[in-house]
Formats: sequence, C-alpha cells, structure tokens
Amino acid sequence: MRESFEQAVAEGRCGDRLWLYATYHCNLACVYCLTESHPRIANRRTLSQETMTRAAREARELGFGAIGVTGGELFMLRDAPETLALLGEILPTVALTNATLFTSRLLDRLAPLAGLDVALQVSLDAPEAAHNDALRGPANFAKVVDSIPRLVQRGIHVRIATTVEDQTEDELRKLCELHRGLGVSDDDHVVRRVVRRGRAELQQMGVDPGPTDILPELTITADGAFLHPFGPTVRNGRTDLDLLVSRQCVPLESALRRFLRVTADQPVGTDVLRDIR
Repeated sequence: MRESFEQAVAEGRCGDRLWLYATYHCNLACVYCLTESHPRIANRRTLSQETMTRAAREARELGFGAIGVTGGELFMLRDAPETLALLGEILPTVALTNATLFTSRLLDRLAPLAGLDVALQVSLDAPEAAHNDALRGPANFAKVVDSIPRLVQRGIHVRIATTVEDQTEDELRKLCELHRGLGVSDDDHVVRRVVRRGRAELQQMGVDPGPTDILPELTITADGAFLHPFGPTVRNGRTDLDLLVSRQCVPLESALRRFLRVTADQPVGTDVLRDIR
C-alpha cells in the first residue's frame, strides 16, 4: 500500500498530507464557511485526541509526509495544544485557526510547539477591520493582529491564509505589507478563492471547483474519509457526501485503499492545473 501511495504522489495524482477535521464547532460563523460552523452548532463532529494521533502514526507508516488539522476551530477543544504537540512529534503539522481565542494562558500552553515542525495557519482576509470583519465576524481583525506577533515572539511558526472574494489588488498589497510587519513572510502567505460549497453555496459566493482544481488529499472526519479538505462540507446542517471516499477510517489503510481507487483517474504530471489550495 505504501508503495502505491508514494507512486500516486510522485505522479501528481494526490498530495502526501493527511487532513484531520478536528471539530466543526467554532466561535465564529464566517459567511463563506465550508462547514456551517458556529458557536451553537448541534453536531460538532469532533475527533478525539486518540483518533487523531492514531491516524497520524498510521499515516507515517503508510508514507504520508505531513498532517493538516482543520475545522471548525481547533482551539475550541480543550486539549488542542497537547494534541498539536503529539502530532508534531509524529509528522510535520499545519493547523488552521482563526486566532481569536489566544489568551495569555493558552499561548503559554503552546510553548512546546516552538521546538516542533508545527505551523499555525491564521485566517486574515483584509488589511482593515471593516472588510475583514464583514466576512469573518465582529472584532475578528483586532484579535488576529494582536495574536500573530505574540505567537511569533514565542517562536511559533505562523502562516497567513487569505480567502478571496471581493478584495481589490490594492487591498491584497496592503495586506501583504501588514503581515510582513507582523513578522510573517511572503512565503508563509497563502491566498485562495472562496469555494462555493457549504455556507458559501447558500450565499452564492465563490467559485465552483473543477475536477482538477483541487489536489486530492485524504481527509478524515467523524463522518468518514473524503477526497480533499474542501469535500466534507455542510449545507442546511447535513454533510455533503458527493466527495466521500469511505465511511471507514480505521484502520487508515482501508480509507487510503479506497482513496487510491478514486484518484486513479486523476491526470498526472507537473502541468496539471491545481487552481485552489
């Protein structure tokens, strides 16, 4: 199985990052959210620390090169700092966060991450509060620009993720100036468009991804395994199953086997357009 997976990665059929949807619970309700996450969500679809670390260990044995953790908001989980430290000891890890929950106490609990290959990818969509907060929620901008330098000062690797809907080129230029001033380089700035799935589809926002726009990366959720991290979306409280690969996630090898069957028809080569990341 490992040899087949590594060949698929080498051919460009899929990526070598395993994604884990830690929870669909969130303290925000972003207008373009893929998972309809919000503070009072009924079905939180949470993965336990044990489930995530087991998946990471099995992923390492199967030839995966990295772990991605997303949601929802990871830091709604009380054991999130410890979970990230455990994952980072297994494989390089990137965790997506809105960075609005970082009290001084929580930041202190993140200290072990400074010695690990763990990055926090922080969402920041515009260089000023009005536009950013219209997309992500009240007071979001102020909390994020306060948290980023505090993370950087602690030696934690920070990336910035900007989701683009109607931002102008001038706004994006100013945003780059802002994140550089906060201590985050251009190499650690990811820009992508809103994907028309989940709440974004209900709001008629974003773009419909084509069959090769998103690199397949095995994605594990409480509902099963999906083709990529844009797959396990939610509309009107129900999970979309059009990109479901397998209901079975344990052992991970079972989900990977199904994933490789699904990606067998993906185009190969470095010239394949992957327009959304």
